[in-house]
Amino acid sequence: MKKLLMGLGIAGVLAANPIVGQAALGDHTLRYGMTHTEVKDLQQTLKTKGYFTYSGTPTTYFGTYTQSAVKSFQKAKGLTADGIAGPATFKALGVTKSYSATNIVSTAKQYIGVPYVWGGTSPSGFDCSGYVYYVFKKSAGITLPRTTAEMYKQGTKVTTLKTGDLVFFTTYTTGASHVGIYIGNNQFISATSSSGVSIVSMDNSYWKARYLGAKRI
Repeated sequence: MKKLLMGLGIAGVLAANPIVGQAALGDHTLRYGMTHTEVKDLQQTLKTKGYFTYSGTPTTYFGTYTQSAVKSFQKAKGLTADGIAGPATFKALGVTKSYSATNIVSTAKQYIGVPYVWGGTSPSGFDCSGYVYYVFKKSAGITLPRTTAEMYKQGTKVTTLKTGDLVFFTTYTTGASHVGIYIGNNQFISATSSSGVSIVSMDNSYWKARYLGAKRI
């Protein structure tokens, strides 16, 4: 009985973890202990694929049954079996997230001039990945990995850029070490140590020579 309550949630748990808004599956990273409308959609999706085997009605609580189902699915797909439903897991499930590139760019431009702060993730100061993380989270409800290198592992590699794509550069170390957001007209916006949050041309001699590639989330 105790296991059942942990897996499905009880009134006390629901009261302590109110449902946070309405959204489509894939808009938020889901993990153990959360209560969210998307959890029910996740359970139903996993059930259709044969991983969520509990016979009761899907709920909005992410408990042990959901966590176990996510881990089983992740193992089957060769993903890190951490029981957390994030971008890689949703992609493997065939869930695609839609978001407004216009909103992302609009939000990104609100912080032009914010100073660069190593490790910064707020409008008081950003580093490059902290800035992109903050903008996508605020404008689209998308939780990206925190570091540039991990962001580069997400999404789909593209060669023809569209507004809202992530653009990556090799700067102080091998591989992806700087990230920005493509805003159209051959320009991208990012947080740099020299200028803070600013807009730069993709043809800028410094960045053009260090361009690594782009990903579409």
